[in-house]
Amino acid sequence: MALSYTILEGLAGFRRAKLAAATSVAALAIALVLIGIFALLGWQGQNVAETLRQRASEVEVFLEDDTSPETATGVGDRLRGVAGVDSVRYISRQEASEIFAQDFGAEADLYDDAQFLPASYRVRLGGDHASPDSLAAFVEAVGGWSSVDEVAYDRASVEAVERNLRVISGVGLAVALLVVVAALLLVGNTVRLSIYARRMLIRTMKLVGATNGFIRRPFLVEGVIQGLAAGVVAGLALWGLYGLFLSFIASADGGGSAVGWPGGSPLPSILALVALGVVLGLMASSVAVRRFIRQVRLS
Repeated sequence: MALSYTILEGLAGFRRAKLAAATSVAALAIALVLIGIFALLGWQGQNVAETLRQRASEVEVFLEDDTSPETATGVGDRLRGVAGVDSVRYISRQEASEIFAQDFGAEADLYDDAQFLPASYRVRLGGDHASPDSLAAFVEAVGGWSSVDEVAYDRASVEAVERNLRVISGVGLAVALLVVVAALLLVGNTVRLSIYARRMLIRTMKLVGATNGFIRRPFLVEGVIQGLAAGVVAGLALWGLYGLFLSFIASADGGGSAVGWPGGSPLPSILALVALGVVLGLMASSVAVRRFIRQVRLS
């Protein structure tokens, strides 16, 4: 009986203040869309940053000129056994000469013989091992191996990628928190208006012995309904907007494959947004109800 009353009263409260409820749902939906867009763009940025980090974290391990093929093979096997190494590619002297000629074009003809370039291994580290500190430790350790002449990598690029990634992540998190706070304030304000409009009914219920918890539950249901409605609207809007973004990226990339939705489907993102809407609606209504029901006086 109490549960059915709570649900029915929550639905009735949602119907009584249609304009205020619709305004709250619209405002919360906009906030959820912004949160979803920032989250998806941040996820895309993380993927791009990870790609750039992997490219910048490529280490060149140059072998000594007199290194035999067997020794070079041993160095390669040893590199593949190092923790954090994603890939190891052997560059022979001949291939190094071809890469040199391709990179420098006509200027490569200034050298009569590009065979002065040593054989090397191109090593790519992944994950946390692609950080500046891990790369420096890797270079220092491998540089002491026998048959290894020099170990080099683009340290400036790696540090720039890490620095920019921290800045972007910090800004994105700050903006997302501001949007969440704004959404909580909007829903909470709507619930407060609803409580104020029914303050005489709340006073009467208190006079007949209703507890604060009994009075509070319908308002919580009202906040959950608002959050659910806003989450559904925001999920559908995000589906369309992000779909257009992916189409634009794919067409701008000449029809190439663009990174799609997290998990490969829009459903998890939409469900997450709906769940976030319910949580925000419940949180905002809970805070508002606790504060303003106490202010309703019996005399």
